[in-house]
Amino acid sequence: MIFRQLFDSVSGTYSYLLASRRGGESLIIDPVLEKVDRYLQLVHELDLKLVKAVDTHLHADHITGLGALRDKTQCITVMGEQTKADVVSMRLSDGDKLTIEGLALDVIYTPGHTDDSYSFILPDRVFTGDTLLIRGTGRTDFQNGDPRQQYESIFGRLLKLPDETLIYPAHDYKGETVSTIGEEKAFNPRLQVKSVEDYVEIMNNLKLANPKMMDVAVPANMKVGLHQEEIARRGWAVTAEQALALVGEPDIALIDLRERSERERHGIIPGALHVPYTTLQENIAAGGMLHELARSTSRRLLFYCAFGERSAMAVQAAQDAGIASARHIQGGIDAWRKASGPLTR
Repeated sequence: MIFRQLFDSVSGTYSYLLASRRGGESLIIDPVLEKVDRYLQLVHELDLKLVKAVDTHLHADHITGLGALRDKTQCITVMGEQTKADVVSMRLSDGDKLTIEGLALDVIYTPGHTDDSYSFILPDRVFTGDTLLIRGTGRTDFQNGDPRQQYESIFGRLLKLPDETLIYPAHDYKGETVSTIGEEKAFNPRLQVKSVEDYVEIMNNLKLANPKMMDVAVPANMKVGLHQEEIARRGWAVTAEQALALVGEPDIALIDLRERSERERHGIIPGALHVPYTTLQENIAAGGMLHELARSTSRRLLFYCAFGERSAMAVQAAQDAGIASARHIQGGIDAWRKASGPLTR
């Protein structure tokens, strides 16, 4: 496995680049906007393809790199389903898998620091965001934080991992880079409590100042979505209501860009072809399945995904590849469901 821990000294943020091999797919966890060029340089140097950019939660101390990485690489942006961010390509739930080629991370919902906090687990390590820090825990006094929820997330879930599990947090302010579950059980002062009431008492009396960038970072991080309005302005979008009238027409080919787990959980539009977004480029290139489908049958490609972000990028890519008939369903399956569109499992 390729694993790199990257640090932003201004905000004390750790970001993590993972891949199963050189030349393969990669993902990055908790990227910082100001470090995006460094991440992309490293991705290039390691001959990787960045396919997913993930935030463990809505950050208050720095502006996320999710939107910039998406715009520069057309990667999928990922957060938990509780996020207040306007649009991310993929929203995960407790029990899901966060996957790229050769790697699958278990997804667990660990609220408390914020109400949208998630952790991601590999067999030997866990990325804890700001839920469990090295010799500390994330504050719980803003963004719907809750010390009782955090206690359960830590004691009920994270500390039940094997003691040798490595802990990689989203932040550290003392130069520590890694710990283990066993170390934190033994030496983390906030975990030496006898009850949830003791923990709540500690967390409610920290009296910390707000993060310096909070008033800037939180609003910015809630506006990471791709501007689908620009795709619509070019005439490349249809509303869910318009799509309802198109489904079943012989010259329409519905293309579902979501991953299999999303299709299984949320259902599919009847008759749709499954072409995962990560395989899009090979399919729209000359000789690719979608390119040939559009060329030889004159069928119009109608892309859709979860919330319209991946499909908007797919339309732009298809247009660039010469598929002039390509369109997408604005707002994705989310808008389709709200328009009472039929779904099958």
